[in-house]
Amino acid sequence: MISSKTNSSKLDLKSCDWELDFYSRPIIEKNGKKRWELIISSTKSFESPEIFYWNKICPSNEVNSIWLTSALKEAIIEAEVKGWRKPEKVRFWRSSMKSIIKKSLENLKLEALASRRTYTLFERLSYLENHIYPQEKGFVKGVLAPNFAAQIANEPKPLPEAVRGESLTFSEISISDIRAAQSWPIEFGDIFPVEEHLKDDHLVPGLRLFSQDRAIALAAWFSSLEPVKLLIDKERLILEALENDKWLVTDLPPIEAQELRKKFITSKSNSLGYQFISIQSTPYIEKFAGFWMLKDIELLD
Repeated sequence: MISSKTNSSKLDLKSCDWELDFYSRPIIEKNGKKRWELIISSTKSFESPEIFYWNKICPSNEVNSIWLTSALKEAIIEAEVKGWRKPEKVRFWRSSMKSIIKKSLENLKLEALASRRTYTLFERLSYLENHIYPQEKGFVKGVLAPNFAAQIANEPKPLPEAVRGESLTFSEISISDIRAAQSWPIEFGDIFPVEEHLKDDHLVPGLRLFSQDRAIALAAWFSSLEPVKLLIDKERLILEALENDKWLVTDLPPIEAQELRKKFITSKSNSLGYQFISIQSTPYIEKFAGFWMLKDIELLD
């Protein structure tokens, strides 16, 4: 019989999605083979501001779903010891490893989601590649694996008419507003804590969509889209989403495109590339059908 104390401790475990990368690293091992490594981070959220990190080196002759399933079991056990529940959803982004990763996650009844909305994982990889791997014997300067921020070659598809909204506008909100976002009334979306060192008055650029009658439907569609970042391509506003999707949001007049591009560049300098998308029925209410924080990861060091 399980004691009430054990039941209570289970209830106290923190909940969060995971982000996963399973690939080679810029290190040549003693046997002359590239290092393969599983790296996991929990997704940053207001509910769980702490982050669970876990990694394990994989022998180069065992890069398969059997090894990965076993390693994931270890990670789940260690996470529980450290106060974390087994995740329900795991995001990953390397298309070349999709079949192995999906099979391993399915073996453990975890939802696998191919998505580049893995900002915490990217920060972890960037830290390892800049500060940890260069100190290790066998480090090879240069990229041995496709970079997370590699350009998506796909041509953008126009947003479906049904989810364009009745109007859109560009806006900016302050870092202090973002810090208060967890208290906002939001039906769909994803928000997370920003770094403490960011100044409250720095501005975050974004896109506001409005639909009087279909705001909730628009927000539900965007939620399934896994929005990653906004960018200006010539005079087009592009939304990158999921693993490698690109959507044409709207064409822009040349002057407006230039001004918005400057705001995105300034945000990269001052606010770590944060952006947002909001969906509301009208501009005059403070309730959001949808609100997503995004991050332009491409120019981060």
